[in-house]
Order: sequence, then C-alpha cells, then structure tokens
Amino acid sequence: MKQFYAQLVVVVVSSLLAGPTLAASVLNTGSSAVVIVVVEEGTRTEISLDAGGSDTICASGCFLTLPNGDRIGLTGEETVEIKDGIATIK
Repeated sequence: MKQFYAQLVVVVVSSLLAGPTLAASVLNTGSSAVVIVVVEEGTRTEISLDAGGSDTICASGCFLTLPNGDRIGLTGEETVEIKDGIATIK
C-alpha cells in the first residue's frame, strides 16, 4: 500500500511540475468553410473549418498555412481568427 501512495505522489508532483498544456485555437468567422494546413513536429494535417467552426491546434507549437497561402508560426498560446482567408492573431 505504501508503494501505491508513493507512486501516486510521483504522478501528482510530475503533473504539477510539467505545468499547463498550451494549445492555440483557431476560429473561422467567415461565411464559408476554409481548409488550413497545420505542421506540428513534422506532421502535416489539413483541417477543415465550417463557417463559425473552431478547433484547438498546436499543443507544442506549429506552423499554420492559411487559405491565402500565408504561413504563420505559432507557439501554442494564440487565438487565430480567420475571416475570408485573412487571419488575425490575438
């Protein structure tokens, strides 16, 4: 039983020391669907967002390619709003 509690303490302390997980969010405020490309840790993913749709991306930083071809580097703390292919980063 002591071993169980010792392992539990290690897990809890490790979680606290690791800090919060950050992730960027992206929101399509335009009137039509958009497709964005996310490259995170070498993995390329296409994400389709309907009008008014949103998603959480980039837990460890990434590059985001917008519908108009612009490429943006994100750290994972941003909120990106896309309207008619143009991005605003907050």
